[in-house]
Amino acid sequence: MAQKPSTPKGTRDFSPVEMARRNYIFDTIREVFRLFGFRQIETPAMENLSTLMGKYGEEGDKLLFKILNSGDYLKGVDPALIEANDTLRLAAKICDRGLRYDLTVPFARFVVQHRDELQLPFKRFQIQPVWRADRPQKGRYREFYQCDADMVGSDSLLNEIELLQMEDMVFSRLGIRVAIKLNNRKILAGIAELIGAPDKLVDITVAIDKIDKIGLDKVNEELADRGLSQQSIEALRPILEIDGTGPERLAKLAELLAPSETGTKGVEELRTVYEGTLALGLNAQLDIDVSLARGLSYYTGTIIEVKALDAEIGSISGGGRYDNLTGIFGLDGISGVGISFGADRIYDVLLALNLFPSETANSTRVLFANFGAAEAAASLRLIKQLRAQGISAEIYPDQSKMKKQIGYANALAVPFFAIIGESELADGTVTVKNMADGTQTTVPADGLADLVG
Repeated sequence: MAQKPSTPKGTRDFSPVEMARRNYIFDTIREVFRLFGFRQIETPAMENLSTLMGKYGEEGDKLLFKILNSGDYLKGVDPALIEANDTLRLAAKICDRGLRYDLTVPFARFVVQHRDELQLPFKRFQIQPVWRADRPQKGRYREFYQCDADMVGSDSLLNEIELLQMEDMVFSRLGIRVAIKLNNRKILAGIAELIGAPDKLVDITVAIDKIDKIGLDKVNEELADRGLSQQSIEALRPILEIDGTGPERLAKLAELLAPSETGTKGVEELRTVYEGTLALGLNAQLDIDVSLARGLSYYTGTIIEVKALDAEIGSISGGGRYDNLTGIFGLDGISGVGISFGADRIYDVLLALNLFPSETANSTRVLFANFGAAEAAASLRLIKQLRAQGISAEIYPDQSKMKKQIGYANALAVPFFAIIGESELADGTVTVKNMADGTQTTVPADGLADLVG
């Protein structure tokens, strides 16, 4: 007996219903991206390993899917290397390419490679799958989609304000209530300076990013384990306990970070983005969160994170400002800011809150019954007219019992079932059954589009 086929671990098939829902998310995000002037690009699924290696840290390098060279990939490889089981050095000899790990590094490569063709500032969006050789678990896959939008070649904070408006519009259209959290990397650097531990910036931010999960006391224990003095930990406490409204938090941060030039600059930038966004109006809740770090080694200014208010799940979007995106490929001085939407988590939130529109799964609006050759020919003529007017329609392919044909329409959640029988064929009419309430209406053939459109 043949073995039952399956997908590789960490990957998924998507049914027509799931694809319709996923496309609802992608189409919503894509339309908003375009409204804000972003232009779509795509990059290859595979990149040269020289493009990918060393860009994600040692752990990231281990999670890259590497592609064996074509042909006799072991030709010319030192047998001693194979016998030594030195997998990293061996991979470098037999693999020249790998599947992309994210969309950011390929975008940086794209900007450098096509610099002479691009008008800066350049606003791009990209909706494509990425691959990571991670351990699959709930909500984490080896193949998943990212929906990124970035502006490069501009230092203006108007870009951050625009991105926050874009976040708000996407989630408003999807019907998800969200809180948008803001911070600034310069504030985090200023805090490290203020407590006398500038060399511990990464340790501080990794620890304080867990406050919501483990609480302040556990964070303090972790800071101590990471080598911070008790004096520094005590100096950090009042900063982490800052509360109040957004303006109140900004005022307290400005006062506490006044001795730090870097921290003061961060507060000024945060205030500009916060106040500029609120001045335009916002459906989302906008919060200032001093503990927000999000990939500290990557971001250099504004940090953004979005969480759903009505679902227990991690961040569903995030991003921030980065300086010198293209520096990793030798082109210095191009700053940028970007955001990424987590399509899979957004899907889970919409499903949990029952927010997918009921018509999302409907691919066919009208299904015509099949009663024989003459009736089918008349139906096909009407179907062609409906399609020309943008109304999806099809005919049941076989001349089967009415019960079977209606059952098919019900199974596919088709809104209207059209019937052209002997009498309709003679009268030039069509009888239409509304599948939602069971009512039937007979109309002239040329009036069908108005009824079902």
